Amino acid sequence: MNRPRLVATDLDGTLVRSDGTVSPYTAEVLAAVEATGAVVVFVTGRPLRWAAEVFEHVGEHGLAIVANGALVWDVGRHDVHLLRPIDPALGLEACRLLRAAVPDTAFAVETLGGIAVEEGFADDHRVPAGARHAPLAELFDEPVVKLLARHEQLQPQEFWDLAEEVLEGRLVITWSSSSALLEISAPGVTKASTLALLCDDLGVSAEEVIAFGDMPNDLPMLAWAGTAYAMADAHPTVTAAADHVAPGHDDDGVARVLAGVFDL
Repeated sequence: MNRPRLVATDLDGTLVRSDGTVSPYTAEVLAAVEATGAVVVFVTGRPLRWAAEVFEHVGEHGLAIVANGALVWDVGRHDVHLLRPIDPALGLEACRLLRAAVPDTAFAVETLGGIAVEEGFADDHRVPAGARHAPLAELFDEPVVKLLARHEQLQPQEFWDLAEEVLEGRLVITWSSSSALLEISAPGVTKASTLALLCDDLGVSAEEVIAFGDMPNDLPMLAWAGTAYAMADAHPTVTAAADHVAPGHDDDGVARVLAGVFDL
């Protein structure tokens, strides 16, 4: 394999360990990869407020793709590089259709300013103290980068299948959680499509990209990249789709593969 020009890596379950940290070894390898002239891009489903926890490890290029591709954030400038939000009318229609078909669905949105939730949306992991609570109709009063739909009784795959059937491609639906929490983006917005836009800006082809992921929201990116690695503990659909399997995220799998690929 020729040496890649760009590394695209998911965070949770991929680069970040179970304790929420990036190991010193992984940080060292990422820095060494950047030193060769390659670009390392974090491509995560995390919203901006949560992705910022690992921005210290972003290389000199300073760009990170967050919210499943809805936002490219310029870390150094603390500003938006690219924004791909959900049209409010389309988002509210999707909520109406999904709730009618799957009663007890609760919704939240991620914006540049943080998360806002309607009453009944229960997710202690994603909803920090002080988060805005508002009626559904008011959640789209600023640009929404990700719509979250949660159900307390269904399994993730079951909820996803139902939502895909109901929304009929109006929006992009994926998931990366062990609970029935769907992550919904604007039409055409995926990790892959935004990574492709960024690579066009950088003059990098898909064949020159090596990508790492572990959950269904990584599938488009892994299919697009010239070389794709699923983590050893990835979701079965991801393992089936990837070209290769890396050691698990708690074993510094991304770093260990990159050390071999870049002869570090």
